[in-house]
Amino acid sequence: MNQKTRNELWWLIISVDYNYSRIAIADHELIGQTLTLWLEDKQDYKNTLDECLQLHIPVKHFTKLIKAENLNSYEGTKSHPVKNYVYKTRVAINNPLNWYNYDATATEQSFARESMLKLILTQLVETEVFCHEYSLA
Repeated sequence: MNQKTRNELWWLIISVDYNYSRIAIADHELIGQTLTLWLEDKQDYKNTLDECLQLHIPVKHFTKLIKAENLNSYEGTKSHPVKNYVYKTRVAINNPLNWYNYDATATEQSFARESMLKLILTQLVETEVFCHEYSLA
């Protein structure tokens, strides 16, 4: 993430008093290798997307989150092909990107985008706070 976007994201975090639930995804777009989220404060809705903060996320980070959070799989049982015993395992529905594009419901897609946003915000705050605390030590 470039410094300009980082600064704009910090401004948004501070303007919502660190209350992530106030940050809304006004719109989204998944084209090629980039997921774009347009962000705004729920208490200060914008008239156009041009007024929203545009956040570009590499698809590889988004698919990594989907897999890590087990969004594209469920806990199920399988039978061992040779030894004939049944065991519990995670059963993949599809690869992360295809699951998001073709298998996930609108609610599941929205949850995946919200999870990605929350992860980015959390990492930004934790990284910046850690860096500032570490540099003061």
